[in-house]
Amino acid sequence: MSLAFKKETFRDDYTYRNSPEAIRRFPFPFAEDTYMYSVNIEPHVKGAKGSVNEFAFDIDEHYVSECEDKRKTIELDRGRYKVLPHMMDAQWDFLELTMDSLAADYPEQFSLVKDGRNWTWENRPLGIMISFVFGDASTLEMDPFEFMSRQVQGDFVLLDQRNGTLYADAGFITSQADWSLAFDVGMAWHEWHGPVPQVTKLGVMDRALKYLMNIQLGSPVRRLNWTMTINPRLDTSPENYPLWGGDRNTVTPENVGDLVHLRVELQSLFRLPRSNALLFSIRCYLISMDELSTYPRWAKRFHRVLKSLHPDLVEYKGLTKFREKTIQWLSRFDDGKPLDIGTHPE
Repeated sequence: MSLAFKKETFRDDYTYRNSPEAIRRFPFPFAEDTYMYSVNIEPHVKGAKGSVNEFAFDIDEHYVSECEDKRKTIELDRGRYKVLPHMMDAQWDFLELTMDSLAADYPEQFSLVKDGRNWTWENRPLGIMISFVFGDASTLEMDPFEFMSRQVQGDFVLLDQRNGTLYADAGFITSQADWSLAFDVGMAWHEWHGPVPQVTKLGVMDRALKYLMNIQLGSPVRRLNWTMTINPRLDTSPENYPLWGGDRNTVTPENVGDLVHLRVELQSLFRLPRSNALLFSIRCYLISMDELSTYPRWAKRFHRVLKSLHPDLVEYKGLTKFREKTIQWLSRFDDGKPLDIGTHPE
């Protein structure tokens, strides 16, 4: 698979843009005209060629720039990486899964040679080549979890399964949508999902926990989640709220198309072999309203979703200050005619 990596920024001057191909493969999350929080989990099996689901971990045109943004974020705030001492087996599980997957799925960009426990890893886009002993952390320049989290797009949480629930006991989080790893690390499932509206009443988190705790090795699952972001900024953390929170006040009817972005997370969960932990992978995709509307069917559906969104979700997702302006901007694409169920573009 041949990839051309772009040089772009996700902060300061915001030069991030999607190519027509990146727009076409964007994981648009709305199959119907209304939305309410749901588990919407499906098997994380090999998807269509060229889709974001084709491989276990999606690498696209933004790879090099996203890894650079990760580097900047983690160097400015080491608190974005947390791992509890008992998670070392899970760290090596994560390293093995990501190295095996990338080398198999993107052989032009990555390679892995194994000679017993002596492994050699090459990441050509980032210029990394290293030989190390699998299981011996002293042979790597940093923790195995951090080493590979820096080299895969998205955020990662390692969930330890014990006492009848899941605990967020390790994480590398540099592109979170307004939540804090430093606050959540070590928390149990229901504790860190507490702020999500309606979930207690609907029983969503109870059902999700029961399902996730029964995930088997070799049978990963995935779901889509979404919110909205002003400017194509990956790091919308509470810690850096002063850097991005005010951007919500800058949206006008004239600049909606450029500033307002739909932010979709492809969330995947993998059972890990040695530790029995779960890997929670959170891959973020950003698309501006101008880019989204190149497929008017998507703009039409998103217009209807935003209009009918439950007030609790509007507040939880932080959309209050710019939602009405975005609805008005999108209304030009909505002729009122019915849309078939499905997330496909034209």
